[in-house]
Amino acid sequence: MGGAFRGGAAPRQPQAAGAGADSKRSWPGWRGRPGEWNTVSSLLRAARADRGGAILVEGRQGMGKSRLLAEAADEAMRTGIAVAQGAADESKQLAPLAPLTSALGEPACAPPELGTPGAEIVDLRLLLVEQLRAHLEQRVRQGPLLITLDDLQWADPTTRLVLRSLVPELTSYPLVWMLARTSGVGDPGLDRLYGLLEQEGACRIVLNPLGDRAVAEVVADELGAPPASDVLELAAGARGTPFLLIELLRTFREEGEVEVAQGNVRLTSTERNQAIMRCRLTGLSPQTLHLLQVAGTLGRSFSVDDLAEMLGEPVNRLLPGLSEAVREGVVVSAVDRLTFRHDLLWQAVTEGISAPVRAALQRQAGEMLLNRGSAVSAATHFMRCAQPGDARALAGLDRAAREVLPYSPQTAADLAIRALELTDPPDPDRFARSAMAVDALTAAGRLSEATEFAHDALRLAPPHPWAARIQYELASILLLSGRPAEAVAEAENLLAQRDLSDELRGVAELAMFQGLLALHDLGRGRKRAKAIVADRRGHTDTALVGALMLCTHIAWEEARVTDAFRYIREAVHIASGGSIAARRAHPRLYLARCLVGVGELAEAEAAIQAAAEDVEALGHTAHAASPAFFRACLLLSSGRLDDAAAEAEAGLKTADKLKTHKFVLLGLAVLAIVALRRGDVGMAAKHIERFQSEQQAAHGPKFGSTWGTWAVALLGEAQGGPERAMELLDHCYSDVRDRRWMLMFELNAAAWMTRTALAAGRRGAAQAIVDTAQQIAHDNPDFPALAVAASHAHGIFHEDPVALAQAAAQYRDPWGSASAAEDLAVLLTSGAADSDHKAVVRSLDQAADGYQQIGAQRDAARVRARLRRLGVRRRHWAYTERPAAGWDSLTETERNVATLVGQGLTNRQVATRMFLSPHTVSFHLRQVFHKLGIGSRVQLARITVEHRDPPTP
Repeated sequence: MGGAFRGGAAPRQPQAAGAGADSKRSWPGWRGRPGEWNTVSSLLRAARADRGGAILVEGRQGMGKSRLLAEAADEAMRTGIAVAQGAADESKQLAPLAPLTSALGEPACAPPELGTPGAEIVDLRLLLVEQLRAHLEQRVRQGPLLITLDDLQWADPTTRLVLRSLVPELTSYPLVWMLARTSGVGDPGLDRLYGLLEQEGACRIVLNPLGDRAVAEVVADELGAPPASDVLELAAGARGTPFLLIELLRTFREEGEVEVAQGNVRLTSTERNQAIMRCRLTGLSPQTLHLLQVAGTLGRSFSVDDLAEMLGEPVNRLLPGLSEAVREGVVVSAVDRLTFRHDLLWQAVTEGISAPVRAALQRQAGEMLLNRGSAVSAATHFMRCAQPGDARALAGLDRAAREVLPYSPQTAADLAIRALELTDPPDPDRFARSAMAVDALTAAGRLSEATEFAHDALRLAPPHPWAARIQYELASILLLSGRPAEAVAEAENLLAQRDLSDELRGVAELAMFQGLLALHDLGRGRKRAKAIVADRRGHTDTALVGALMLCTHIAWEEARVTDAFRYIREAVHIASGGSIAARRAHPRLYLARCLVGVGELAEAEAAIQAAAEDVEALGHTAHAASPAFFRACLLLSSGRLDDAAAEAEAGLKTADKLKTHKFVLLGLAVLAIVALRRGDVGMAAKHIERFQSEQQAAHGPKFGSTWGTWAVALLGEAQGGPERAMELLDHCYSDVRDRRWMLMFELNAAAWMTRTALAAGRRGAAQAIVDTAQQIAHDNPDFPALAVAASHAHGIFHEDPVALAQAAAQYRDPWGSASAAEDLAVLLTSGAADSDHKAVVRSLDQAADGYQQIGAQRDAARVRARLRRLGVRRRHWAYTERPAAGWDSLTETERNVATLVGQGLTNRQVATRMFLSPHTVSFHLRQVFHKLGIGSRVQLARITVEHRDPPTP
């Protein structure tokens, strides 16, 4: 990636024309803006002390936003801070990452091959975010950096996505962002971005009109003396807008319309009172004004070569007009282009062009750029001027949509929709454009619109293979929308067609199998899946992966664990070397969930990490949140409650941001269980409320529904006792298939459900749980975690202290181990087994220690109450005594993050080392900074050297 940085020792850039050195006194940083400039100065001082931050600048046109950014850049360079400056441009608002590219250089991210029709599109946004993150982390290691991005009202959606991710996540580095926009202009998504960044700690600066006192001071600065009343009255016409005010005053001065008399500056004439911007333009020759009007249709900034081609003149013939425009301060040089000095000047130039002439010029510009191969730039013009049936403009829009789709699906969707609006119904290209619109809308997360466009296209009866392609896309959209029953119906209708290509048949079969998995309707696809697995030669690898995944879940439901792992490992192997569609089934995630179910946590970690790398490498943004949800389940089973909650929250944020909610039920269930173990029943209820809302919105079951019922039942028991929990889990107690499924996916369920049934007086239901758990363990001797879970349930039901003691010693799940120790103590206390007081207390201490170490405060409090009833008082353990600030206030995870960051590792390197996502490392790092009262990695490194706590493996 090329750099566009300005180092701290670089010379100051020349002032724009008409903005001489004497005008610096008039800049609002010195007149009427002292608070705003102090905010900027404070953040630059913080950067020199290795701290980062962000400033969000906004205001109406002419309020001084660009000047504030320019002065901040100059101040940064003067004090040794490197600077990267970029800006969005209306003429480039369709180009992905244009503002960041102008600041940091071109990204080096190229899309892999898209494959044949029917394969999912390649979405490179994840790769772009990670590439930019790595680039900036490497850059700020060399010293503090200021990045200014101006005119973000014209920023594309991918730029907003990158800023949403990177601005808060890189605050631990000496990196300062200054983002500026014109209020009330551009996409509403920018309002959301500013709001979210402000919530994350960014400072917002709103530049309002100057007050009367500041206006008088600016007049005195510009004209050399305090203003008389007539000058102030005329200056009021600028309405406190700094740019307009200074332009007006300079016009008075340059044309000799003011004089200093008796210590005050006065007007020499009162006849002149024209519009301020027109004052600047009326002095231009007609030839120069004509030249500028054509240039203005190209955008606020423009290439001289483009202008020459538009005018049909050699560049040398343009020199007089361009020189005059520069001399009069209308345009200025900007690297290899010219740019209007201000939006207001640009608008004043172009407002005089009639609508028909403007449209013709836009079309000419579009044609010129398309002939050069710049389809995206051409599309910016075609979007404004194209007429229905305009074949040339439609071809440009089609090509631009294809080009930007991997980088900015939101932009591609807008282009495709516009192309469809301009396409006549009989046009045979309409169906290809419909497919493009559906693809782009799906990738952009606009699923309801994608569904509508797919239905509209199918109602027009497109010819084969477009009908099949769109029907497959509809099935995929319905899956992503959490509507698996409808997705299966669409896939089955598609598979009923005889002349379907192998590629489309394969992806349709995969969609059907994935829908059945989400519905937990395994029997419905059993025959087809087994037939594909038995006779593989007639099926694609995509179909085979889907069939193997369904066979995995059938075997799992029947507690044939060895068979299940054989199927899912084969699916992983085939997908790894198969088509893009096969790889995007992500069987590794399902493998990881099965591994967690049998307590094989180390291998599950590796599977999730590999799946996360696949998601990123494939550009599969629809699954960007998925690894975090599966990682959260694993961390919960590992007893890492803080990390489990952080991962689940990170997954939910990503899912909400990208509008992809396939596995959100897993994350919500994890958050509810963590909240219950911490003792926050109210928060657990909120998570379960959203869980149930997501279930209802899914129009049927959804992946995670069955296991999530476990979390719902835990809350039911906390709020309504064992009888309420029994009601919620009635299907698991009464149906052997559902019972096996729950016990296979949740090792702690056997003991808990046995205990709950006994507490509710349902001994028969408890017996069913114990018998099933023991049968599962007996049939799967190669998986000892299943035997431990069965032993725990057996010990509770049969009041067997030996079984409970073995379970407490053998559990890999620290919460399960503490639970078994507590059950042993309760049994010994009841007198049902021979015991002594010391043995009871020892078991309760073991349980309390286990709960306390993982932060399960609700369970620890219950055990302390049991000890008090025995006459034993224990002070609260270290977790509850942790101070609010300082090194000792850090949790174990926070301390490990701090130590690794202090050693110089990036957030991504720490994430890999600790099996977390970079988002979660960033979250923990912010907590560390807050507790330690610091703001930089340099400060953290000093503190970690003092303590030298080795990170826990």
